[in-house]
Amino acid sequence: MLISINFAFYSNFMKGLNIFLTFYLLQPCIYGQVFNETLPPPFIRTIIFQGDSVENKGNPIIRLGARLQLSFDDIIGDEADYYYTIEHYNFDWTPSQLTKNEYLEGFDDVRIINYRNSLNTLQPYTHYELDIPNKNVRGLKVSGNYMISIYNTQRVKVFSRRFMVYEPVAQITAEVKRARNLQFIDEKQIVNFSINSPDLLLKNPNRNVKVSLIQNFNLKTAITDLKPQYTIANELIYRYDTESSFWGGNEFLQFDNKEIRITNADIAKVDMQQLYVHYLFMDITRDGLPYTYNPDINGGFVVRNVLAENSDLEADYVWMRFTLRNYDPLEGKQIHLYGGFNNFQLDESTKLEYNKESGYYELARLFKQGYYNYKYVVTGPDGIEDGAISGNYDETENNYTILAYYRSPGARYDRLIGAGGANSRNIRN
Repeated sequence: MLISINFAFYSNFMKGLNIFLTFYLLQPCIYGQVFNETLPPPFIRTIIFQGDSVENKGNPIIRLGARLQLSFDDIIGDEADYYYTIEHYNFDWTPSQLTKNEYLEGFDDVRIINYRNSLNTLQPYTHYELDIPNKNVRGLKVSGNYMISIYNTQRVKVFSRRFMVYEPVAQITAEVKRARNLQFIDEKQIVNFSINSPDLLLKNPNRNVKVSLIQNFNLKTAITDLKPQYTIANELIYRYDTESSFWGGNEFLQFDNKEIRITNADIAKVDMQQLYVHYLFMDITRDGLPYTYNPDINGGFVVRNVLAENSDLEADYVWMRFTLRNYDPLEGKQIHLYGGFNNFQLDESTKLEYNKESGYYELARLFKQGYYNYKYVVTGPDGIEDGAISGNYDETENNYTILAYYRSPGARYDRLIGAGGANSRNIRN
């Protein structure tokens, strides 16, 4: 009997030890893993994720306690069930060590119950909306980086989007200047900024303070490796030249099909198949041409149907046909459509194909009715060449956002202590 009891004790002890070791050894893999956004499948369209800023519909930046709004369309239109979860992350998008109840008031992993079917549209779809806070998620307790993920009934992740929540502890001032390097003075823009925290002592800022410098709300091109050059009292100064510079790019192109049946200054021809087809006027390579000011919304978009009372439900889906005349050799590279309409993601739906008969690059892509900004970019082994088709100009109007993170000694997560911004409209030498 004694031997049996000892054996049972030993067996249970080893099971517990194995569970502990497995959990312990997996922690570095879990906490050290960088999590990227999950791209939506083709039947999920027109994702709008925003806070107070109507321009930023991709990765909103909100003040702690402010509201978030997420909406999207399922063009299968079968009223499928979708669920959402919210996770907290560090500055580098590795999972933070906070438990759910430490950053979330209430509970997530619940079904999205606010959905309606489209009205008077050729393309049927189900439109989903989610507001945060709500009766389940009553609020977020801490600042920092977050990600919301949408799942189907099989617990398969459908898509995810990042968002940032800041607390107004630090004051950020910034200005945009032309490059000091004469080689890039007509092509690049530099962001100089400072972080002032009169009520919070930023200890060891070279190590504990992180910044994210974002152009036109596009996290894919953010600069995140800057350290303060020097400190004056409670103020951290960042006056880099090369390190905080962005290519100026060019003003975005645009189209507006709020009226689905007629042509306009952007649309050359309207055709009717199973859905409406809009043929845009031909675009040309603008690199090397003189800069021309063209008001835009920095890559954003607005869904609207001029004849509808509720554009969310009554705006139809249209096949937009793009044509680009480009004589520059690509040498194995690709041309893609680029903009906030899909949160600056590149996939097969944004790739232009060369038409040997016409000699032009062409693309047909499905868009919900509205006003859209877009541009063409070239992709290759070195990444995205933003100005290869559009050109780079220091006069281009761009929006810049600066986020400041701080982890105090002994803390378990990165606080987002301030958000500031600047615009190149008032660029200086």
